[in-house]
Amino acid sequence: MASDLFQSSLCDTAEHHRDLRDSVSKLVSKFGRKYFQDVVNKGEQPDALWRELGDAGFLGVHVSEEYGGGGGGLAELNICIEETAAQGCPILAMVISSITAPIIGSVGTEAMKREWLPDIATGKRKMCFAITEPDAGSNTHKVSTHAVRRGDRWVINGAKYWTSDIDQSAAVMVVARDGAPVTDGSRQGLSLFVVPTNTPGISMTRIDAALCTSEKQFTVFFDNVDVPEDALIGEPGAGLKQVFAGLNPERIAAAAINNGISRFAIEQGAQYAKDRSVWNTPIGAHQGVAHPLAEAYINVQAARLLNARAAQLCDNGEDAAETANMAKFAAAEASLKALDQAIQVHGGNGLSNEYGLSDLWFIARLHRTAPVSREMILNYVSTHSLGLPKSY
Repeated sequence: MASDLFQSSLCDTAEHHRDLRDSVSKLVSKFGRKYFQDVVNKGEQPDALWRELGDAGFLGVHVSEEYGGGGGGLAELNICIEETAAQGCPILAMVISSITAPIIGSVGTEAMKREWLPDIATGKRKMCFAITEPDAGSNTHKVSTHAVRRGDRWVINGAKYWTSDIDQSAAVMVVARDGAPVTDGSRQGLSLFVVPTNTPGISMTRIDAALCTSEKQFTVFFDNVDVPEDALIGEPGAGLKQVFAGLNPERIAAAAINNGISRFAIEQGAQYAKDRSVWNTPIGAHQGVAHPLAEAYINVQAARLLNARAAQLCDNGEDAAETANMAKFAAAEASLKALDQAIQVHGGNGLSNEYGLSDLWFIARLHRTAPVSREMILNYVSTHSLGLPKSY
């Protein structure tokens, strides 16, 4: 069942959301934090949990029923990701699906939809996403990976950085610039491609990262990777516009992970503050312990409200850019404060992996930087919301 401290329907935007929350949390609670820690520590995958999430329809809740999904939207996916993380199982692959499935669903060919969406919905196959580059970050204007048309085929060359979970994925969605590299400063269009990860010419090197997740991070190289015409998603040169179909969902999904981590941390901290007594008094009776936890609770509830609204706007086809950016910002900040306070309440035990808090730190910290940094969100809000001059 959904956790006791967060039982209110404050953040639900539809009547069925409460039942969905309960169903997801009940399923994931059978596994829990210790299961997830063990899987990660062994370098394995949470296959049993992933399989049950897929069988229950929770991985594809945002995919159209026509293609084997639940027929819901980002509001439902937000719930599934958050509830999974709130049980101590933050799965980054669920965030990646928030990018790839909507892009294919909105601009992919009918054949592409039927090829990939049913398996994404059930979790049978994964598709990862490659946009970030060593010299470009996530700045699409500096993407240098390029795709050259040769007859009825495309040849892709370049490199991507911080590509998550590609070793577990059947295909990678690649953002590439059209045509051979240019040196005259002209700007080429971008295109999107679905490339099977076993295609000749793809190689990868794992990045040694501090993240305690089952998803590994890689630098990926594309050396004369030859793909057919039907690997192209949508129209050639329209990739930048098409990518935006997945960027707001990605921010919402990332926020959902952090909101779930916040909830897990606050619950652990509150329970420990009730159970731990010094001089026959529970430490939670002291305002120095109680007030920071209460403030953390308020912050995460505010972040959850923003995220629920952002998902609702996306599902309604309205402009969600401002809200999605603010929701991601708020969730990242709130989770770090909640996690830090929960660790502090535990004292030395907070640094022990037995209590399941300290090894969540870098997952929470990740979303202060990615998928868009807090500074770029502040740039967006200052320019688009406040009307201030651009700083770059």
